[in-house]
Amino acid sequence: MGNTTDRDASKHALHARRAASFGANATDYAEHRPDYPIAAIRWALEAVPAVPAPIVLDLGAGTGKLTEGLLAAGATVIAVEPDDGMRVELTRRLPGVRVYEGTAEAIPLADGSVDAIVAGQAFHWFDQQRAFPEFARVLQKGGVFAALWNTDDTRVDWVAELGRVSRSEASTPPLELGSAKLPEHPLFEAFESARFPHTQRRTAESLTATIGTHSHTLVVPSQQRAEVLQRISDYLHSRPETAEGEFDLPMLTLVLRTTLRPR
Repeated sequence: MGNTTDRDASKHALHARRAASFGANATDYAEHRPDYPIAAIRWALEAVPAVPAPIVLDLGAGTGKLTEGLLAAGATVIAVEPDDGMRVELTRRLPGVRVYEGTAEAIPLADGSVDAIVAGQAFHWFDQQRAFPEFARVLQKGGVFAALWNTDDTRVDWVAELGRVSRSEASTPPLELGSAKLPEHPLFEAFESARFPHTQRRTAESLTATIGTHSHTLVVPSQQRAEVLQRISDYLHSRPETAEGEFDLPMLTLVLRTTLRPR
């Protein structure tokens, strides 16, 4: 029993360290992380009336990667982000967006104040038991919650191998598109899921830098981080698809969406 408790505590501590690892690297995150396909954003917000412009909360907004897509889709966006460094970068890049310090478990907005809540690359960091009641509180009647993830398309051989090459001692199993159990909560309707093709234009150097912004490379000791990044660089320079010049990294964007149940 003690060993199980110790393992659970260690797993929880690693999860917390990974969740808090991005702020010190906010500039690199903003430079190298991909955007989100507009088709995925529109599907996420499909149930939200387009007129007048919906008020959408970007929760765990980071440096504003998803915020930009929401603005392009015609939304009025409010961003909430717990990390100081990420908020500073978001404000620098998108000075017209209202940005607040806060978390999914304590959203600093009034009851019924938004039409939708979206989370890009962030939902897996939330304490869902505490977060869902907060979503329900700040959403208007029939409001939408959606979560989006950009993930490498491992159906492509060289991309799948890159995932194996990139692993560190802090890595967790990759997100399995379509196979994971959908979340559920009594305050919300059954979740729906969809996935959308996406690409990111990269070079061997910039893709190595992108993976260097992932939490599993940020929280490990500096020597292991250097070894992992060198291994990635060596691999990319060894593959004909990625050895020279620019290439498209094949990706898939997973979207989960639900609506607030009538109260």
